[in-house]
Amino acid sequence: MIASLQGKLAHKGPDSLVLQVGGVGYEVFLPASRHDRLPAVGEELFLYIQTVVREDSFNLYGFPDSREKRMFQLLLGVSGVGPRLAMNILAAAEPAALSRAIIAGDIVFLKKLPGVGKKTAERLCLELGDKMEFFPTATTDAGTVVGPGAALSPSSAAAADFNEPSFQDAYSALLNLGYPASQARAALEGLRSAADVSLELPVEELLRQALRSLA
Repeated sequence: MIASLQGKLAHKGPDSLVLQVGGVGYEVFLPASRHDRLPAVGEELFLYIQTVVREDSFNLYGFPDSREKRMFQLLLGVSGVGPRLAMNILAAAEPAALSRAIIAGDIVFLKKLPGVGKKTAERLCLELGDKMEFFPTATTDAGTVVGPGAALSPSSAAAADFNEPSFQDAYSALLNLGYPASQARAALEGLRSAADVSLELPVEELLRQALRSLA
């Protein structure tokens, strides 16, 4: 199984490229929107690779970011989603945006993606909702992957101004998902003051409800 490739970019096509590695040219399919991140032909390129084997094909799908590869793998696990649809989805939305939409059950956002109808959008939320909770969405300066379920650093916890660990973790997760601190704080403060929201809720449920209020 090919997990990654590094070599010279030999050719760029509309939806694929050829990577020259050790005298062999590998055709690799790439999300169309990632082509602007490619170097010039003849320059060195590294890609994370997902190999998809079918009865009549053996295709390589490449991603400049490991999070994109992971999202591609998750999308392929959804019934009715094949490699082409998964690539079209990733071409239209970054993994962090997809993660937010799936966790929040944002069917309207998902239906705007190419090839995704209402039933497919509902399947994405149903089959991936729990898996998205720990989907990596950011990288710290030290290179450590941080996701919605990651532990909060002491400095981040202090900045959150929440006494409850679950709210601190949810606040950190919202920041890692790309929300401004003011919006993350407001969403959680709204949940905190709601009569029907228990302070004992696990971080996953707090995050889900906060994302719904921010959608």
